[in-house]
This record gives sequence, C-alpha cells and structure tokens, in this order.
Amino acid sequence: MRLTILYPGLLALAACMPAADRDAFANPLIAGEGAVEVLRGAGPPDADPLACYGRKSTPAVIETVTEQVMLQPPQIDTDGSLREPAIFVTETHQRIVTERRELWFEVPCALEAGDRDFIASLQRALSARGHYGGPITGEMNRRTSRAIRAFQAPQGLDSEILSLAAAQQLGLALWNPRLAAGGETG
Repeated sequence: MRLTILYPGLLALAACMPAADRDAFANPLIAGEGAVEVLRGAGPPDADPLACYGRKSTPAVIETVTEQVMLQPPQIDTDGSLREPAIFVTETHQRIVTERRELWFEVPCALEAGDRDFIASLQRALSARGHYGGPITGEMNRRTSRAIRAFQAPQGLDSEILSLAAAQQLGLALWNPRLAAGGETG
C-alpha cells in the first residue's frame, strides 16, 4: 500500500522540477561552474613542467567575537551601596580560526585535454566500484565529479578532481611524462 502512494508522489515531485534541473547531473561541466581545472607544469614550487596538477583550496575559517569589556569598575561606598555602576563597552573583532590551505596534487594529464576515452574508462571503473550510476558518456559531468569525490574522500582527498594516485588505484592506463622523457624506470 505504501508503494502505491509513494510512487505517484515521487513522480509528481519530479514533474514539478524544471527539466534543466532534472538533467543537471548528466550535463557536462563548463568553465566557471565547478569544471575540473588541470594545470600542466603549474603547481607547487617544485612542480614538474611535464606533469599535470590539480588544486584543492580550503577557505579560511573566520570567527567574529563580541565581548563586553569593563572600562570602569563599579564605585561602591564604604557601607556597600552602589555609588556608580560599572561602565562596559561592546567590542567586536574577527579572528582566523583556521588558515586558508592550498593542496596541490598530481592528476592524469588526460583530464587536461578532456579525453573522452579516458573519462569513459574512469566512469566504468567508478561504476564497477559502486560510485558512479550514470550512463557512460565520456564527458566530465556532475555525476562523474561526485563519484570521484566519493571514491577519493575516504582516502583523505575530498576533491572532485581525480588524483594520479586514485587513477592508478582504479587501474586506469596513464601516460607518465617522466617515463616518456626517460627520467624514471618504473
């Protein structure tokens, strides 16, 4: 009985939502809308010019503190009666609770080019691990970004940008700029 009531109710709610909102998870991300920003050679001070980097910025946490500060204590007579009450002033100031942090990490360079085959492989790998439930489109969309975050967050990187380490854990074939340049052997 509950399902016969619940199902039509959910359909009615879905019909009330504009089509653009219903399809938002399937649409590709565009610049300025949380799109994946991959920078080649630009990153931390010791950035490898051939590698690609992602950046996760955490804003500072600022707290506003309001306090009552006594400017003058109360004036009390020798018999204990109050001659003048204390004078207080309200002071408000801000302080940084947690500093702004910027975390740089290596990412697959295939994300820089928006390689559809790589992104489709990524979607399949995330789907096989239960993090991605959408169609395999080869486009970096919100579903894919959220699945990346769901995969990486338990490992300590709460970012929608795929790290090189996570890509390797997913078993994705990656081009290694150091190996291509003859710098490393493994």
